[in-house]
Amino acid sequence: MRLYLFCLLISVFPAAAHAAVAQQEMRPGISASADYLIGEPGKPAVLLLHSFLQTRDFRTVATLARGLQEAGYTVLAPTLSLNIPNRAQSLACEAVHRHSLDDDVAEIGRWVSWLKSHGHRSIVLVGHSFGSLQLLAYLSLKPDAAVKAYVGASLIEAKIGTAARAALIAQLEDRVVRKQRALVKQTLSFCRKYPSTPEGLLSYVRWDQARLLAALKQSPVSVKLIMGDRDDVIEHGWFKALALVEVPLVIVKGANHFMDGAHEFDLLEHTLQSLVTIQQAPSR
Repeated sequence: MRLYLFCLLISVFPAAAHAAVAQQEMRPGISASADYLIGEPGKPAVLLLHSFLQTRDFRTVATLARGLQEAGYTVLAPTLSLNIPNRAQSLACEAVHRHSLDDDVAEIGRWVSWLKSHGHRSIVLVGHSFGSLQLLAYLSLKPDAAVKAYVGASLIEAKIGTAARAALIAQLEDRVVRKQRALVKQTLSFCRKYPSTPEGLLSYVRWDQARLLAALKQSPVSVKLIMGDRDDVIEHGWFKALALVEVPLVIVKGANHFMDGAHEFDLLEHTLQSLVTIQQAPSR
């Protein structure tokens, strides 16, 4: 299997002839784009989402997208706008952040609809890191019936440093109620200083471990997680917490949060195995 995956990743398959860039207006004045890598008819389409503040060109996601297409799967890899028109670069932690998780989820829904409009009736959501969280947030609402499964790599909560989450949520809720729009600087994910609107920050901060676990347990579609046992980004005890909800979990030995190096093959292999299983499962 490893040899097969290696051949996929170094293939001279003319992928450029089977790729396009899709664009949509997400909100007035805010357009976003996605790489559309066309695979074989009859296989599920994959909506592949990047990690926090990154783009679809982030190595983990870009490498996985190529491998999936070369295995015959259609891949749609969007770059979330983060309320920036035609965003094509990662967004700095210190930038002013006027986006929210609600915006992210709405954009995911728009891309699912785009895939359906292009004939795809079986869609699998695949995310990396914070992208896995954002896809779960989408699933926690009422996902489109075309979405059949979810694969989350390096799933992580919305980390907030040493702040007490309940107190922070209460403070942000109070600001929202009082319609105070001044930016708040707070640790979020890997950002030590993340300036954001109270509403935007609150939308992310609410997604702690407990909410992630509940979303996994209540997912309306099949779930699979792929994690590295050397992931030093996740919180201590996260694997034990995941075991409690009994979701299918693959732990890749030696892999870090980014599944880089030789572990790119592991990530591709386990994702492909999930897609084969989904194809064999009866439709919901």
